[in-house]
Amino acid sequence: MKAVDCGTYDFRCFKNKSWHEFIKAQQTEQKHMNSRLQVKKEEAVWELFTSECTYFLDHLLVLKMIFMKTLKYLQSNEFLLDVDLWRLFANLEELNKISLSFVENFFETVKEHVSESGSPMNFISMLRKFFQGDLCQTHQIYCLNYTTAVFYLEKLRQREDFGIYLKWCEQKEQCRRLHLTELLVAPLHRLTRYPLLLNNIWKRSTDKTEKDSIWSLKEKVEKSIRDLEGKVKWLDNFQKFRQLHEVIIWPEVWDRDKRFFVPECLKQSLRENGSENVLSSASRLLLHDGRLTLAESTRLLDVYLFLFDDFLLITKIKRNKKKYGGSDTGLTLVCPSLAPELQSVVREGGFCQVLDQPIPLDRLILKNVDPIHVTVFSLRNAFLIQHENRYGQCIAVFLLQAQTDSAKKTWMSQIERAISNYMKRQNQEKHTPLLSS
Repeated sequence: MKAVDCGTYDFRCFKNKSWHEFIKAQQTEQKHMNSRLQVKKEEAVWELFTSECTYFLDHLLVLKMIFMKTLKYLQSNEFLLDVDLWRLFANLEELNKISLSFVENFFETVKEHVSESGSPMNFISMLRKFFQGDLCQTHQIYCLNYTTAVFYLEKLRQREDFGIYLKWCEQKEQCRRLHLTELLVAPLHRLTRYPLLLNNIWKRSTDKTEKDSIWSLKEKVEKSIRDLEGKVKWLDNFQKFRQLHEVIIWPEVWDRDKRFFVPECLKQSLRENGSENVLSSASRLLLHDGRLTLAESTRLLDVYLFLFDDFLLITKIKRNKKKYGGSDTGLTLVCPSLAPELQSVVREGGFCQVLDQPIPLDRLILKNVDPIHVTVFSLRNAFLIQHENRYGQCIAVFLLQAQTDSAKKTWMSQIERAISNYMKRQNQEKHTPLLSS
């Protein structure tokens, strides 16, 4: 493999230089002394340039030339053919192109300023070209794929052949001891740093028109980041719920309760109702989840609770390797945004089987249990969940035990807050039609 050659880029030798060192290196005589503020502004502009150089040369170019190019070479020789380049690197090549163009245009602007000694640096049009152009949008596309890339990389790491490729790449001198995960996150960090760098230039600028232009560009980048955060949050929630569909198993009603008899000829029509659709809402949020112990009449059961923003779901942890439908959970890819406890359950080849019907938050009664009342059962840190129907009748009771008093308090406060917020939303929805009419 051909090593990365950065020597062809004129700006390479200046990425670690100060503004004064650059001026001296150009060997030009200034006819007029710049004001102190002018020098400060130019130093802030120079910081934007040098940091972009570092970003391009030490991160983007390394990702492309060491990791992506090597993988393409291996695939051209019939190795790692099933590895999806886009899922791992997204639009990395496009990022390389736009960052290189940004640096080269920036460098030409700086050199013109130095050669025309005494004239102010005309950098606004250059910044406008990129920050109002594709720079932010290209980073957005990459950032939206980032969670998927990390998720995918975690899966690939388990393979011996991919591990050999990864080790070979990460040992290259150009990586500077950085791992692929640390390089992949660089565009996210860079996008969030642009407003800070622009703000530094804005603070040191004295011209009103120039300040307005810089402020406008800063606001545009910040809006781009806010839009991205909303999209990433939605995407992360979508991926989390997609994983929950795999982890949470809904037994048929006749399997859950032997009192119900359903003739074989009717079972298919009942299956078509699909309990799994309960988790299909794109707007539903998972607020809290974790392991607890459920006290039954004859035993203590290891359970896993999911508190959503509109209902509570109680499941029991199953250790079987095979789920309903026969898929192997040992090969299930674990979503990194899931709670560590749930990730552990999945990695151990387990899943969560629904124990009882979901409890709507407006039908849930939460009660604290005094330790003195459950001493005989050797239960500590216990609380009670009562499920009522629409007529106020109690149809189910769950006596739950947390590992610690702190965990118990967390669960109770999370449930109380969820109920309160849910009831507020319900009241707002009831009154909204009246207000709009």
